[in-house]
Amino acid sequence: MQLSNFLLKLSNTPELVEFEDTISVIDRFYHYSPAEFINGDLTNKAGQNAGSCKIFAFGKLHGLDERAVLACFGRYYREDVLAHPSGKDHLNIRNFIHSGWKGVSFDRLPLSPKEPSDS
Repeated sequence: MQLSNFLLKLSNTPELVEFEDTISVIDRFYHYSPAEFINGDLTNKAGQNAGSCKIFAFGKLHGLDERAVLACFGRYYREDVLAHPSGKDHLNIRNFIHSGWKGVSFDRLPLSPKEPSDS
């Protein structure tokens, strides 16, 4: 999927976005280098929770609002978190719901755009 098509899907039909699609687009268009990040009261060491790290970095790079970032988590957000609000799984999603962008920081940005010939 092209990056522009993914961003349109995210904007127009966020309920159809799946985690795997998000990660596939990120991996296709960005180089990932593990980085430590903080999300609310949760500290993730470099290499820990790489999917969340990639999604939050992607959201920062594209200026996504909280709703769009949460949609990037697909069914993990819709089925696991929203359907079970008192659950203890998916702590990065749950923390982001409460703290939003103000709670997210990186020791360095973990994504850098690939050259067109790389993707």
